[in-house]
Amino acid sequence: MSAPAAPRRVCVIGGSPQASAPDTVRAAAATCDVVVAVDRGLDAALAADVAVDLFCGDADSVSEAGAALVRATERGDGTAAFAVERYNPHKDFTDLSLVLRAVTERWGTPSLVCTCLSGGNPDHLLGVFGRLASWGSAVELIEDGFIGRVLHAGEAWTIEGRAGARFSFIPLSSEVMVSERGMRWELDHHRVELLSDLGISNVIERDAATITNHTGTLICWAFQ
Repeated sequence: MSAPAAPRRVCVIGGSPQASAPDTVRAAAATCDVVVAVDRGLDAALAADVAVDLFCGDADSVSEAGAALVRATERGDGTAAFAVERYNPHKDFTDLSLVLRAVTERWGTPSLVCTCLSGGNPDHLLGVFGRLASWGSAVELIEDGFIGRVLHAGEAWTIEGRAGARFSFIPLSSEVMVSERGMRWELDHHRVELLSDLGISNVIERDAATITNHTGTLICWAFQ
């Protein structure tokens, strides 16, 4: 019997204190082969009726109902079909860092679709950006108020159906070189330094606007 094919897209449902709406979580998971819930991300998955393949976390923020489901699954007497990777709460790494390691160990570096990562704690959010910047494949962000991408060198994003929307990007490496087309303020192979605010609050002027990252790593968002 041949081994199952590795997933091409993995949905990571994060443990943000402010979870995305169930419709958003369902949209993030819909195009993915595997769903991973990070701690209270399990509650977001349950609320959205999204089946989880792997739970990762120390179970310090998941609801009591979610924690009971995890414990029952660990004992082998639960009805859930997901695997569990439990972490010691006194750890040196964030849950997301350990989750990305778990994904790599199981499936290599598939594309990621991430939700429930952006709300609540600004320190955690900056840590999220750092971890996603180091991921070796495509990263999509789907939240209630925006969609986004992490773009590594040589990657581009064509944004469909968002004419009139606010658009921003921030470099996550010491320097990036960026081109933007279809925006109110366009760039052509422009060098932008780490955490510069140059890319904040542009406007998408036409459908199929494009941002291209020529060097470095950046994160960008198209807002509702």
